[in-house]
Amino acid sequence: MTITESPCVLVCAIDMKTGFCFGCGRTREEIGAWSIMSPEARRSVMADLAARLETVERRPRRETRRSLLAREKQQG
Repeated sequence: MTITESPCVLVCAIDMKTGFCFGCGRTREEIGAWSIMSPEARRSVMADLAARLETVERRPRRETRRSLLAREKQQG
């Protein structure tokens, strides 16, 4: 079995204004098709996720793995 890289942080709720997941920034369609997307298509989506997450109306209530890694990287 092959493990597919995923940006999922287990905060699965869609911002109704933007259509992006509050946790990972993907759309419902992208989430549903993720396992059958080509690696190139997944990388293309992942390149846009940080900018997408800046547009959602609210932030997750708990620290996500992504934010934890970003904070640790900034702290050196």
